[in-house]
Amino acid sequence: MPTPTASLPPQVRRFALAALLAAGALLSGCANPPVRVAAAPAPDQLPVASARAEASPPLVPFASEEGLARLARSGAKADFAALANQFEAQYNGAFCGPTSAAIVLNTVNARAADLPRDRTRLRKDDVQFMPAGADPIVPRFTQDSVIDRSPKSRAQVLGEPVVIGGRQVRDFGYQLRQFDAMLRANGLATRMVVVDDARSEEAIRADLSANLARGGDYVIVNYRREAVGQKGGGHISPLGAYDAASDSFLVLDVNPAVAGWVWMPTATLIKGMRSFDTVENRGYVTVGAP
Repeated sequence: MPTPTASLPPQVRRFALAALLAAGALLSGCANPPVRVAAAPAPDQLPVASARAEASPPLVPFASEEGLARLARSGAKADFAALANQFEAQYNGAFCGPTSAAIVLNTVNARAADLPRDRTRLRKDDVQFMPAGADPIVPRFTQDSVIDRSPKSRAQVLGEPVVIGGRQVRDFGYQLRQFDAMLRANGLATRMVVVDDARSEEAIRADLSANLARGGDYVIVNYRREAVGQKGGGHISPLGAYDAASDSFLVLDVNPAVAGWVWMPTATLIKGMRSFDTVENRGYVTVGAP
């Protein structure tokens, strides 16, 4: 079977191979299955299943000739420009959920007159020489501020023990239902879809592609990295477009240190979402303004 970069030009192939090798050394800490308190690993050291994912069509890097061609011909990319304009990378290994939420919240509220001002990362040196009364904070939702409104505390996201199923575990990141609750707590209207065995590939493709073809609402997916051929555990990121010719979705991965933006075949994405996480399968959430 050809490698994911075999069809790329030589110079692009060298860059993509280097990125893939670098990504192989890292793990995603987002929404992984809980681990026993005794283990107490850091978010970026959580174990992943040892079984390799079954062979599937390759993921195509967005920043490749083929990746750009797919976006150019896509008929379902109404969300791409708005999301790309507000995109940011997660700064914490367990924050793929809060990062995805912040991107979508800033996109939905791009024209709002009053956005929250997060001063949690403001340093004394930042204001030492500024004029009196000046405020350097850019008003917008941040990865930190969205957690503050979430039913799941920051400590729990980062591993504070909780009781699930009668036992104490460290539930890093966000499960799908927890992520949906965070979005709603931050003022978004949501529709959560658990990808179980009863939900067909055709129905999921139609739902996601229809969302991407119209403006004003967005879709965020929750999948297991290893199930789609990447390294790591559970992950959350927004979708940017759908290309019917290749039957693939553009995943705007919020952790470029692990994997950049990629076109993911529909069957592969669904396989990643149809994976079990703690109490139920993963899936996706469609979101919009209230």
